[in-house]
Amino acid sequence: MDIKKDVDTYFMAQALKEAYKAYKCNEVPVGAVIVKNEKIVSRGFNKCIFTLDPTAHAEIVALRKAAKKLQNYRLDNCCIYVTIEPCVMCAGALVNARIKKIVFGAFDIKAGACKSVFEIANNKKLNHQIEILYGKEKYLSLECANILCDFFKERRNK
Repeated sequence: MDIKKDVDTYFMAQALKEAYKAYKCNEVPVGAVIVKNEKIVSRGFNKCIFTLDPTAHAEIVALRKAAKKLQNYRLDNCCIYVTIEPCVMCAGALVNARIKKIVFGAFDIKAGACKSVFEIANNKKLNHQIEILYGKEKYLSLECANILCDFFKERRNK
């Protein structure tokens, strides 16, 4: 048994639970968890519509909670598991927070800022680069993509 695979799967499943919370609130279903020393420090899901805040993406919500809990705006040695590839805003915030690693489930081919469209999170021109893991079976990539597809399909059919 691959312990690392199980850890990644577990934390991505937790992020997916957060995405389902967003889905139930009619928010774009994206979820995130921030982990330090293999323990969840914070959780977040999209709340842009509910809060009328365009910055209330799952990653930003989780970052704010983690910083408050750890009493530090630098989240050294923390990892984030997020159901979709972070956007430009979120990737920039993750760099500024000094997140160590981003693990994402589904690619965002229109706005992804870690691999798909831009490569902000590990850009060598910045003073901090983040390790990025993505799109593999162990990161529940299919489940992460499906919740988004189902959400938007449902919205189009209304």
